[in-house]
Amino acid sequence: MRHHLAQINIARFRQPMADPVNADFLAAIDRVNAVADRYPGFVWRLVGDGGDATDIRAFDDPNMLINMSLWTDIESLKNFVYGEAAHREIMHRRREWFDRIESHTALWWRPAGSPPTLTEAKATLDHLARHGAGPRAFTFAASFPPPGADGHKPLDRLGD
Repeated sequence: MRHHLAQINIARFRQPMADPVNADFLAAIDRVNAVADRYPGFVWRLVGDGGDATDIRAFDDPNMLINMSLWTDIESLKNFVYGEAAHREIMHRRREWFDRIESHTALWWRPAGSPPTLTEAKATLDHLARHGAGPRAFTFAASFPPPGADGHKPLDRLGD
């Protein structure tokens, strides 16, 4: 079975989303998403009614943003996150807009063509925070190959 790399990234605005201090971030979303949509290895991203995910409320806190996407492999996502100028610019300025969150990103493998649900993504982020990196939830710094690759056993369910 082939797999895609899923990612969840969350952030909490320091000020309400509509505050003018967040204008540069909000203005950059469409540009960064357009680059991601054409980037080698990109498969899918979570999109709400506005063409991005800023209107999706995955958490009770209205200042929380969620970003989810699927990629063909770790290298493609890593190249986009750290190598793409438009995304790097936003990352360098993130402390202007967002509070520090200890566990804000998780990666995991999904069957190819099967986007994650919000529930699964949040559970994966929580699993990483509680148990550390492993085959079910990991980071760039501590990554794992897809199930079945390099002797790794297929995963049945999150939490097993």
